[in-house]
Amino acid sequence: MQKVLVTGGAGFIGHHLIEHILKNTDWFVVCLDRLDTSGNLNRISEFLETNPSWKKRFKFLYHDLKAEINSQLAKQIGNVSLVFHLAASSHVDRSIEDPLSFVYDNVVGSCNLFNFARNCDTIDYIQNFSTDEVFGDAPVGTAYKEWDRHMAKNPYSASKSGAEQLGIAFHNTYGLPIITTNCMNVIGERQHPEKYLPLCIKKILAGEKIHIHSDPNKNPGTRFYVHARNVADVSLFLTKEAEAGDKYNLVGQKEVSNLELAQMVAEILGKELNYELVDFHSSRPGHDLRYALEDTKICNMGYSYPVSFEDSLKKTIQWTIDNPKWLAG
Repeated sequence: MQKVLVTGGAGFIGHHLIEHILKNTDWFVVCLDRLDTSGNLNRISEFLETNPSWKKRFKFLYHDLKAEINSQLAKQIGNVSLVFHLAASSHVDRSIEDPLSFVYDNVVGSCNLFNFARNCDTIDYIQNFSTDEVFGDAPVGTAYKEWDRHMAKNPYSASKSGAEQLGIAFHNTYGLPIITTNCMNVIGERQHPEKYLPLCIKKILAGEKIHIHSDPNKNPGTRFYVHARNVADVSLFLTKEAEAGDKYNLVGQKEVSNLELAQMVAEILGKELNYELVDFHSSRPGHDLRYALEDTKICNMGYSYPVSFEDSLKKTIQWTIDNPKWLAG
C-alpha cells in the first residue's frame, strides 16, 4: 500500500483530492494542515463518516509549513512515496493588505516542504499546485502555455510564482521529482462561502443584488471553471503520465463570463437575477479581468475530464441547496 502526503488537505481542493484518492485507490493518506480560515476538518469528517472504512487509511497531522518539518514530524509522516502540495494562502485582497505573510506561507512554506522531500529517499513524485494568476491578465484571444513568462499582478500571484520557481530549482539542483500544475478557477462542494459561486447561490436565493466585476465599458470578467473532482482526477492521471520537472495546465472546459455564471445559477435555481456590473478593476490594482491557459499538452496526453462543466455546476448547486450550512460562513 502506497502512502501519500497531502499538504493543505483540509482546504477546498485538498479535501476533494483526499476523497478521490480514498475512493479510487488503496493508498494511505497523510493530511498536513494548519486549519486556518481555508482549512476545515469538517470537510473531511463528512465523507469519512459516510465511508467509515476509509478511516483506517487516513491520518491528520497539524502543522504550519512556515516552520520546517523536523525529525519528529517527519517520523509521524512516515515513508511517503507521493506528495501533493496544496498548502497555501490564496486570497488576493489579503495579500494586498499583508504581502509579507504570503511570502512566508507560499514561498517559505514551499521551501520547507521541498527541503523535507529532498531528504526523504522514498518520495518519487511531487505535484506542486499553482495558479493561472502567475501569468497575469490574458487579453481576449490569448491563452498562456505552461512555460510562458510570468507577470504577477498582486502579492498572492507573485508568491505562487516564487513557489513555482523554487520547485523547478529544487528539481534542477537536487533532482527533486516535482511537477507543477497551474489550475484555473475551481468550483465544487464545501467551497468557502466568500468565493464567487457559493456567493452567487446565497445572494440569488435571498433575492439580493450581486455585484459583478467588469471593465469601464461594462464587459464582465471571464474565467474557465473546473470542478475540484476533475482536478483530483487529472492529478491521479499525472502520477502515472507526467514527466518530472515539467509543467501542466489544468483548464476548465469552457470560458464563462462572471455574468453568464450568475445567470446560469439563477436559471438552475429558478430565481430572478438581480445584479450590477461594477468597474472593480480600474479602482483596485492587482485584480485581473480575464485569465486563460492552454491545455493542449494535457489533451495530447489523452486525458479528458470525466464530468462536464454544466453537469458539475448543476450537481454543485443542488448539493449546496441540500447542505445550506456550507453557505453560512
